[in-house]
Amino acid sequence: MEPENAYPSLVDMMLKEKGIENFKITNGSISGSTTAGALSRLRWFLKVKPDILVLALGANDGLRGLSTSEMAQNLDKTIALAKENDIRVILAGMEIPPNYGPDYSKAFREVFVFLADKHHLPFIPFLLKDVAGNPSLNQADGIHPSRAGHRIIAGTVLPYILEQL
Repeated sequence: MEPENAYPSLVDMMLKEKGIENFKITNGSISGSTTAGALSRLRWFLKVKPDILVLALGANDGLRGLSTSEMAQNLDKTIALAKENDIRVILAGMEIPPNYGPDYSKAFREVFVFLADKHHLPFIPFLLKDVAGNPSLNQADGIHPSRAGHRIIAGTVLPYILEQL
């Protein structure tokens, strides 16, 4: 997805349309990344002194069947670093396709719920709500959102950011 059509840029436009302009959104996503790189990526972004972090990682961990306990540790350390630097964190939950089995799917989903509760974070239960599984809102791979899907995701994320401003 071209950066200008990805949901961070769309949230930026939506905020400006509401007359909120005293901010800068930086899209720190890297295609295919897992939670293993979250901490080092946040350390790099600390240079720009962000106020809010929308932590939307984990989908690739799940799709690769990686350990949910490692995913939880990676996200937990990232959240802790953000909070140590006075960054407000919005945690975006993810889900995985049901073919991964009910036990793994449940454990995966519960990581996000647990961390949101533990750190008292604003929590988006499912970042891809109303997008996942809808062929018209996803690219040909059936996994990555299309432009239309990104518009829906931006609409999902926007209220959480507005609450933090």
